[in-house]
Amino acid sequence: MDEAQVRIPGRYDGFVYSLPETQQHFISIEAFVDPVCPDSRDSWPPLKQLVHHHSSSILLIVHPFPLPYHDNAFVTSRALHVVDKINSSATFSLLEKFFEHQERFYNAQTFNLSRASVVDHVAKFASEATGLSYISAIQDGFKDRTTDQATRISFKYGCSRGVFGAPFFFVNGFVLPNPGSPVDYKTWRSIIDPLLDKNGIQRLDHVQFY
Repeated sequence: MDEAQVRIPGRYDGFVYSLPETQQHFISIEAFVDPVCPDSRDSWPPLKQLVHHHSSSILLIVHPFPLPYHDNAFVTSRALHVVDKINSSATFSLLEKFFEHQERFYNAQTFNLSRASVVDHVAKFASEATGLSYISAIQDGFKDRTTDQATRISFKYGCSRGVFGAPFFFVNGFVLPNPGSPVDYKTWRSIIDPLLDKNGIQRLDHVQFY
């Protein structure tokens, strides 16, 4: 194998938010988000609302995609991998907490902090979302090379799918129009509802993205 190629990971990238009731008929949504991206933050509530409305029929996988022009995107994305490894039930609580307090991690707010200080700040912040008893485990998680590799794989996986911004959405493997912009609830319903019949069965013959 060419050494320049990305090594195939042991598991599919991303964090599963919603599982369909049946493995035969469902709609797959993949979301690529940056924890410190305002557009990613704004895209989450309508997507979450959609999934709860069609909870029995949607597989939602969220991929961290740290944008290089957000100084703390990689470390906050890595925090998601660290927490997911320790307590997977807290992963989305942490993501939502990042979205809620995003301004604390913007470029200007941490400009004068060292890399070590930022990591320590993020680790303590993550422990608030997962439980203060996890602080030592989270700090150790940032020393674990596998969480660094997992975060890199998330970014490389997004790039392999043609992702160049956040948020980025794929429905049943096809990218939605206007990538990099939030999708509101009404638009989500106009995309997903035609794919489902009255019983929530997937109907690919009705797919219309435009």
